[in-house]
This record gives sequence, C-alpha cells and structure tokens, in this order.
Amino acid sequence: MVASCAQPSATLRGQFSVKSYFKSSRATTRRMSVQIISSAGNKVSDVPTTPIDGQKTGTSGLRKKASVFASENYLANWVQSLFLALPREEVVGSAMVLGGDGRWFNKEAAQIIIKLAAGNGVKKMFVGQNGFLATPAASAVIRARKANGGFIMSASHNPGGPKEDWGIKFNYSSGEPAPEKITDKIYGFTQTVDVLKMADIPEIDLSVCGTTKFNDFEVEVIDPVADYLALVSEVFDMELIKSLLTRSDFTMKFDAMHAITGAYAKPIFVEALGADPSSCVNDTPKEDFGGGHPDPNLTYAEELVKIMYANDAPDFGAASDGDGDRNMILGNNFFVTPSDSVAIIAANAQECIPYFEGRGGLKGLARSMPTAAALDRVAAALGVECFETPTGWKFFGNLMDAGRLSICGEESFGTGSDHIREKDGPWAVLAWLSILAHRNKEIPVGGSKVTVEQITKEHWAKYGRNFFSRYDYEGCEAGPCNEMVEYLRSVAASAKQGDTFGSYELDFADDFEYTDPIDGSVSSNQGVRFVFTDGSRFIFRLSGTGSSGATVRMYIERYEPDVTKQNIDAQDALAPLINVALDTSKLKEFTGRDSPTVIT
Repeated sequence: MVASCAQPSATLRGQFSVKSYFKSSRATTRRMSVQIISSAGNKVSDVPTTPIDGQKTGTSGLRKKASVFASENYLANWVQSLFLALPREEVVGSAMVLGGDGRWFNKEAAQIIIKLAAGNGVKKMFVGQNGFLATPAASAVIRARKANGGFIMSASHNPGGPKEDWGIKFNYSSGEPAPEKITDKIYGFTQTVDVLKMADIPEIDLSVCGTTKFNDFEVEVIDPVADYLALVSEVFDMELIKSLLTRSDFTMKFDAMHAITGAYAKPIFVEALGADPSSCVNDTPKEDFGGGHPDPNLTYAEELVKIMYANDAPDFGAASDGDGDRNMILGNNFFVTPSDSVAIIAANAQECIPYFEGRGGLKGLARSMPTAAALDRVAAALGVECFETPTGWKFFGNLMDAGRLSICGEESFGTGSDHIREKDGPWAVLAWLSILAHRNKEIPVGGSKVTVEQITKEHWAKYGRNFFSRYDYEGCEAGPCNEMVEYLRSVAASAKQGDTFGSYELDFADDFEYTDPIDGSVSSNQGVRFVFTDGSRFIFRLSGTGSSGATVRMYIERYEPDVTKQNIDAQDALAPLINVALDTSKLKEFTGRDSPTVIT
C-alpha cells in the first residue's frame, strides 16, 4: 500500500555536499575544482565531467545494466545532456514530473535528477511518493499538472536488481515519449558534455507526501495513484465494473509481478472497485521484482498462467509489467493474444466505455506493423481510419494529438487510448472488465455468465480469426543478428510478386517504411516483411528494448475466416508458415539458436 500523503510544507536552504557527490565519480580523478554560481536563489556547482560512450537514446529511452548507470557520472551526464537538448524556455521556470517502477537504483537516481533539475533552472518537480510512478500514471500526471515534461526511471519489462537492467526516458508535455528530434539531440550532447549543473540542496525525503521549498525551487512529493485513479474514473463506468467485481459468482486474479502496479492494484481494484483483496497477487513492489522477470507473457507470468489454467480457475486474469504499461489478458483456461485484445476492446468500446460514447465515438484506430491485422477489420466495419505504424508508442502520439486516433495497440502486450500518451496496462484490464460487466449485467448471480472465451470466439465469428505468434530469440550476439537482417533485406529486395515460398505465393516483400501523416517524418528499416496473397505474412526485426546483446523477433500471421477452422491451436495453424520463415531467414545458421526463448 502507498502511505498516506500528508506533510506540511517546509522551506530549507541548500546543504549540498560536493564531497559526497564526487564519491565514485570519474571527476575525482580529473578535476576537483568546482565553480559556485548563483541560480534561482540556490547555489549551483559546476561539476566537471567527461563524455561517456554508448548513451544513444532509442524509442524506449536509454537502457543499460544498472551497475553502469550507478557508476561514475553515467546517469548525470545523460540528464544534463537532456537539459541541454531541450529549448531553454522549456527548462527555466518549468515544472517537471519524476517517478519510476521501483527498481534498484531508482532512489539514488531520483536525488541526482532533482539536483540537476534545480541546477538547470527547473522551478518545480512533482515526484511520486517513494519514487513510484507507473509509466501510464506519469503520462497522466504530466497532463493533469500541465508539466513541461517528465522523467520515467524504468527498463520496462526487463529484470531489475544490481546485476540487471536500468533505464530512463523523458516524456514531453502531452505525456508522450520524446520524439527522435529530441533523443538525437540528447545523444549529441552526451558526446560533448563537460559540466554538470548540480544544485546545492539536500536530499529529499520521498517517503512522505508534501512540498519542500529551496528558495525559488520546490519539490512536491505526490500520491502516485491519485491522478491516475481520477482519470480512469472519468474514462470508465466504475460503478458498472464494481457491480461485476462484487458478484459472489465472479472471481479474478491480477498479478502485479512485484512491479509498480502493485502500488495501484489494491487502491483501484480493491478499495475503489470492491474486489476481494485476494484478487491481487505479487502486489508489493520490490527493487528486484522478487527475482522475477516482470514481462506479462505466457512464459514469465508462469504463476498466473498456472492459476488460470487450473480446474478451478478464476473467471478473469490479468498481469502487468515492470512499469505498468503492458498487460496480458486471460480467461478461464483461455489466453487472449494482444492483437485480438485491442481489436475486441475497439469493437466494444462505444457500447461499454463511457469515454468513447460522448466524444464523437472513435476517431480512428492504429496498430504497430508487426501486430496482427485483427484491428483493421474492426476499423473497416466501424468506418474509421486504421493506421499501421512502426513499433514505438510515440508514433501513436502524433495521431492522437491531431485528433485522428482513439484506441491503439502493439502485439508486445501494449494497449491504450488517447486518454494519455502511453500504453496503459491497468487501462486495458479495466476495459476488459467493462466489457465483461456490460455483457453480464442482466445475468443473475448463479446464471451462465458470458466469459472471456465466449467474447473472443464471438469476435472471431464476426470478423474472422488472425492466427498470430511471435518467437523471441533473446540475448543473441548482435553481429550475426545484423548479418541475418541484411541477408533478409537482400532476399526481400530481389523477390518478385508471384514468387513461391513453400506453398505460399508472394504478394510483396519489403523493409517497412513509415511516413508520418501528421509531420511528414520518415522512419525506415522498421522490419523486413514477406506478405502473401492469402494475407499470411512473416516479419523479422531486431528489438531495441534490451540492455545488452540483441533480441530477434519473428512474427507469424495467418487469417482464417471459416468459423469451423478457427478453434485449432495457433501453433498448429501456423506451423507451415513458421517453417517457411525459419528456412527463408536461415536463423539457425546465423544465430546458432535451435529454439526461441519465448513463444507468444
């Protein structure tokens, strides 16, 4: 549980210790002289530093091993480079948000970020209590508090701990991940940064809510749940969901995987919606996620999968990841693919979720290119636009800000809408509970309830089923993986319409390129895809979400409109195409891998 937020404001003068900051800093071995200057009423130390290689910021921010971030000036260099990359008017006098997923090093990192923010002219920092803020909640806080942006300390679904991963990213004033024009500038400054502007202020007690002032700079420690709960209470019919969760014949399990949504589970599902406390499991955030891998899929959420596939399984199950932006949905002995999940939510949104009733309905739908095309068929039936974008939530943000997108999703367990500018794990769970509550509101207690499986199979019968699977080959050597992708590009470039791959006739093959319809920016090399005349396809791309090595992702999809053929196992349905994809890519030859790490 998050502690009660109550603390009187205090005004303190700076007590920053240069000696303690320089401990284990590379600056101690180079220059100990610091220049003290005055800024915003506080003393600011110009702390000497030198550039550190390898701070290239990607779609999901910067991720490395936690021990790397905790060494020398690694984190401070990146944060200072961010402040240099932003227009000066967006920094001086600004308000910013800070929080994260509770992993190891977040507490120490928060203090460094706060001092650098004050030293660079930020006027106010909103910080989640204990440094906690789920990624979707951070987006909500940025928007609700009209902040200029925010820092999110997370490596998402990657493991945590001193020997595991750490990450940081910056979200802009709409709550969306920083665009490439900013992340590229950050990287540029990391190559030249030589001074850290560190404010001479003491460390902040982040365990208790309240406001602390240091002359013209202030830090407000906030309840990490409050703004987010207020927002979802406007999006959903909470009383309708409560009527489902308080039924004596309905059971659910939400697995927070000892990650950040553990701080949100009981306040939302138990206290606000009336679920039994036993509905929430692994709901205490831990710095190492309890030694687990907080990735909500059938492999790493093994505990929940066993519960949901038992003879006495609950009616509904869900899990969320390290920073709370991903989700997995399960029914009693039934798994819903992320591609199906977003399509089903979109198909039912206007009927079941108030947010989409009084706002002109659905403005448009979107999915990442590797995501199965189930959403496209819903968009066609509803008569709305459907966009196919590269992987990365920032591509959805432009469409949302332009008023052309309402609901979107990625096959990598990310689902969300334009209520914020991040994917949102708890939102997806509440969306499914809304659908179940709506479909069961006329069913008496003890009656035959409408189930997750029934809703999904009815959707297939209406729209057809997009059989889909993703194979992840994690921790591969980067060199051979890059060689494999180059090989696939050459195969795609030489392939012609009508060529045969096994029993499949090629429609087209390419390396996906996206032109943003809002700002005209072009994103190239987003995944090599082979699309066949029957709508089947396979795709290969390298993931950028790890901290080391490379992850090869292979995506397989086949459309089946025949209801009588929709209930076979996905791996059986896709087996011929999987074999064609592996043969075409020569994956085993390049990587040496006989089997994937994870199958979704």
